[in-house]
Amino acid sequence: MHVKKYLLKCLHRLQKGPGYTYKELLVWYCDNTNTHGPKRIIREGPKKKAVWFMLTLLFAGLVCWQWGIFIMTYLKWEVSVALSIGFKTMDFPAVTICNASPFRSSKVQPLLQDLDELMEAVLARILAPTAPHANASRALNATIWNHTPLVFIDERDPHHPEVLDLFGDGHNGSAPGSSCSAQGCKVAIRLCSRNGTVCTFRNFTSATQAVTEWYSLQATNIFSQVSPKDLVAMGYPAERLILACLFGAEPCSYRNFSRIFHPDYGNCYIFNWGMKEKPLPSSNPGAEFGLKLILDIGQQDYVRYLASTAGARLLLHEQRTYPFIKDEGIYAMSGTETSIGVLVDKLERMGKPYSQCTVNGSDVPVDNLYRDYNTSYSIQACIRSCFQSHMIQNCSCGHYLYPLPPGHRYCNTRDFPDWAYCYSTLHMSVTQREACISMCKETCNDTQYKMTISMADWPSESSEDWIFHVLSQERDQSPNITMDREGIVKLNIYFQEFNYRTIEESAANNIVWLLSNLGGQFGFWMGGSVLCLIEFGEIIIDFLWITIIKLVALAKALRQKRTQARYDSPPPTVAELVKAHTNFGFQPDVAGPDPDPDPHPGAYPSEQTLPIPGTPPPKYDSLRLQPLDIIESDSEGDAI
Repeated sequence: MHVKKYLLKCLHRLQKGPGYTYKELLVWYCDNTNTHGPKRIIREGPKKKAVWFMLTLLFAGLVCWQWGIFIMTYLKWEVSVALSIGFKTMDFPAVTICNASPFRSSKVQPLLQDLDELMEAVLARILAPTAPHANASRALNATIWNHTPLVFIDERDPHHPEVLDLFGDGHNGSAPGSSCSAQGCKVAIRLCSRNGTVCTFRNFTSATQAVTEWYSLQATNIFSQVSPKDLVAMGYPAERLILACLFGAEPCSYRNFSRIFHPDYGNCYIFNWGMKEKPLPSSNPGAEFGLKLILDIGQQDYVRYLASTAGARLLLHEQRTYPFIKDEGIYAMSGTETSIGVLVDKLERMGKPYSQCTVNGSDVPVDNLYRDYNTSYSIQACIRSCFQSHMIQNCSCGHYLYPLPPGHRYCNTRDFPDWAYCYSTLHMSVTQREACISMCKETCNDTQYKMTISMADWPSESSEDWIFHVLSQERDQSPNITMDREGIVKLNIYFQEFNYRTIEESAANNIVWLLSNLGGQFGFWMGGSVLCLIEFGEIIIDFLWITIIKLVALAKALRQKRTQARYDSPPPTVAELVKAHTNFGFQPDVAGPDPDPDPHPGAYPSEQTLPIPGTPPPKYDSLRLQPLDIIESDSEGDAI
């Protein structure tokens, strides 16, 4: 009951309003506020009132302008970068090592035999354009050539370039390809779709680039149809690639490396990946406490058209991260000792709203296809997963260079004849790249390894004889030298120093900065404080209160007018309503003989006693029927 009574009291108070008019409320505020300026407006003479009004209005505008600038600056979410240097014992980075050739020629020769013969014919045609090779081309595998052929583009007339086949007549009635010379023609790859009705050409400035890309495209088509187990068997095994290993003072071997298969480099081996064991720490900086390796890249067994670079590819990265060695790795030359000094940079980015970085990739709308490797999120993995999803969506198959989602197949010309055209179009699409970049995010915490590289010939001429003898004996158990300078790579990887740099982002403008600047501007221009803002908020509430009450009263008045408009004349009185339903024969009849008998239905017989008339109606007109809301408003007015 007390709560109900209290609520009713509050309701009546709200209906009554603050009890002021707009003018009275404004005068009260100017007279009682702690802000400088408004008091002088109501207390000074007419001239000073105008001056103080203009000054108060000007300074209030300046305060609002400055507030807008500070708020917009704060909402930009800018960051400042702090660089700090620390010193501690650090975990040694994961080291990924690959051979420049993904496969051994002796193992893949049966798969690439037709392609190699076709490649030899293409090179003979390019090197001797005037010799007749059309008849020889008929003995080659036409299936490989017809899907994705190489063509000559005659650019001797820049305004009307002409497309010529390498082993036949040109398209659209052009001259045979034998009439084209190397100086006037460029080699290009023709990619077609829809049974050859829609074609495009990939142009190159050099025939070397053209035939290399064409051979790689054809080899991708072949390897995509080979099982993963067979691909691993065709690569370089760890015991053949890694001849010697030493970490600090502890010996190691190929058994301390984890194997993954990389489509571009075949079998790659990772040291200190941290998947099954705890990462190895580095006890001290310097070359004596790092990782020393001797590798045999077996250059004599390279696939000559697939690997045109000789050496070892290596990458330093964090534990439990996938090595994108093609994009981030470096080469180590054969016949050299490569020393790599490492410095560590740790990046710590701020999350939302200061940046779009992600902690673990859970908020990225891209399915990470590299999660099967049990590795952490990276932006490279996201971009490649995004491209593969677009490849499957547009071409109905996945590219051989990227992981394949469950339920899909890799592209090949037998099952997907148009895949090369589709892949080339998608790969060159700027819209596709921008879409993937917009969806993928950088990691908030990242570790980068800066490398200082130096090289020297190894072994020297005076020591190569005994070194090769020992290595040959250890690998092949042969007293003869079975190794040479072209196949040996020596690596030294170590921390230059234990100092590491931390690059940390922090908010350039935080909430404390914003409040101090807002208060400083308000106090400087108008001498105000937080209490002044509360006073201003109070008067705003009162203004709104009065306005709402006036609007309610206006709505009632309009409703009353609409009710009165339904009557053409004033409402009838109570007496008029009673009279309309009452018998008006209130005069008593005289009993006696009727001289002129008129047999009316309402006449009384002469001998019958007349009835006593009823109570006459009232003679006042003060009671009038009025709408209920008008009566209520009048009663409220009387009560007030």
